[in-house]
Amino acid sequence: MIEMDAEAFERLVVDELDRLPDDMVEGLDNVVFVVEDRPEDGSLELFGLYDGLALTERGRYGLGELPDRIIVYREPHLHACEDEDELRDEIHTTLVHEIAHFYGINDDRLHELGWA
Repeated sequence: MIEMDAEAFERLVVDELDRLPDDMVEGLDNVVFVVEDRPEDGSLELFGLYDGLALTERGRYGLGELPDRIIVYREPHLHACEDEDELRDEIHTTLVHEIAHFYGINDDRLHELGWA
C-alpha cells in the first residue's frame, strides 16, 4: 500500500488520461471524470465505475441529460499498489476499462481482452 493525497492522485489520473490514445477519448460524449475516495459501500475492491448509459444504448440521447460519470476510486488503488509505477498502471487499466463500458463493451469481453 502506498500513501498519496487526493490532489496528487488526481494529477496521476489526468496524466494517465492524457496518455490514452486520441481515438479512445475523442469519442467520449457528455462524460466527466471524477475521483472519489471509495465506493459508496466503503469497499476496497472496486477501482472504478462507469455511471451512465452506454453509447450502444443511447438511442435518442442528447436532449439535456446530465453527463455520464467515470469514477476512479483513490483508496482502493492505493491499497492495492506497492509503488507509483504500479499505481499508474492500475489507473491506466481502470480508465480503459471504464471507457470501454461507455462504448458498450461488457466485463466478459474486457476479461477476454485483458482489461479486467
